[in-house]
Amino acid sequence: MERPTKEQVSRLPLYVGLSLADIDIIETELDAVNALKELETEICLGFDTESKPIFRKGQTSPGPTLIQLATATKAFLFPTKFPFAISTAKAILCNPNIQKVGFGLKGDKKELRNKLSIDIVNTQDLSVELKNLVGDKDLIGARVAVAMVLKSRLGKGRGLRGQTGHNTHFSNIKYYMQRMMLIQLFVLKIIVWLRIILLTVDG
Repeated sequence: MERPTKEQVSRLPLYVGLSLADIDIIETELDAVNALKELETEICLGFDTESKPIFRKGQTSPGPTLIQLATATKAFLFPTKFPFAISTAKAILCNPNIQKVGFGLKGDKKELRNKLSIDIVNTQDLSVELKNLVGDKDLIGARVAVAMVLKSRLGKGRGLRGQTGHNTHFSNIKYYMQRMMLIQLFVLKIIVWLRIILLTVDG
């Protein structure tokens, strides 16, 4: 298995991920309670964070504005402006019995620790795993991984509008949808594929 070229990726069929109905935005304490009940029964979750971009020289990042977790069929967005959202996400991220899987997790882990005092445990960075397994000299990002493992092309998210009761102003819901599409696939075919390969190598 080799890293595909941009031309090869462009010819692949579009990857279809989650719909808006499959995404829960945690905006109330009840949302947080229900999310915890669902997530704490999982053994492996997709994980990512988002932060507001920095445009001014010398400006420092306030830390993650959104923590994202996903099962194989559903995604959960935790806005960090809500204390109950942070505490619920922390309970999952710090649970050693649940593996958190994603791409390029080094920066996410640092930001969570420094800005939100969350020391995430039991993680797997697919950028590193795929790099080592295929013998590539560079880390492999999510878009390339989709092409390599799922034989699909990750396109831009469809135009969607967030419908939330607390007016969280997610003007970039389309972008978050795209990230959730990435996370969903972690928990499915990529994880299975990686573990099959690892078992083969170890055997």
